[in-house]
Amino acid sequence: MRIKYNRVSTLQQTGNRFSADEEKYDETFLDRVSGTLAFKDRPEGKKIIKLVEQGLVKTLVVEEFSRLGRNTGDVINVLGWLEERGVNVIIKNLGIESRPNGKKNPIWKMISSVMSSLYELELENIKERTTIGRLVYVQNGGKLGRPEGTSENKKTFLDKPTSQKIIKGLRKGLTVREIGNNVKVSTKTVMKVKNLIANI
Repeated sequence: MRIKYNRVSTLQQTGNRFSADEEKYDETFLDRVSGTLAFKDRPEGKKIIKLVEQGLVKTLVVEEFSRLGRNTGDVINVLGWLEERGVNVIIKNLGIESRPNGKKNPIWKMISSVMSSLYELELENIKERTTIGRLVYVQNGGKLGRPEGTSENKKTFLDKPTSQKIIKGLRKGLTVREIGNNVKVSTKTVMKVKNLIANI
């Protein structure tokens, strides 16, 4: 199988930017998760791992290294694991392959290590810029959080359809991450519901 793996960072992102890729794949996977989440813990990542373990995947295509992750160690481990199983990994934006024509690419390890480190550094820079941006906003009189007068009581919050779906998931014994993916909310929201019903 020749498969494509795409990832966007938030539930709100559609992944439409990947539609420009008109190549043919046996299957395409899209995760809506942070790049800091280990590949093996992602919903679609788990499916790909099963296919690879069954020996069904010959080629895995990703747009760039950061789609696999923004944690250098995790990306290197995933690439090493795929290499052991003979999967050719293609990074589209760089035009490189781990096993062109079935043979190991001699510079693959060096490039993947360097690029993965750069993407991890980029993530740290984004976090730092966001933090500084918030501080400047507050220093200039801005307020973070809910606008005044919009707070809701526990009952109103828990009666919402989304909260009810989360509660059902919790009662079924699903994990916080599974519920977040099923209901299309952040794990923070799931934890808020979980903590509120625990205190009732």
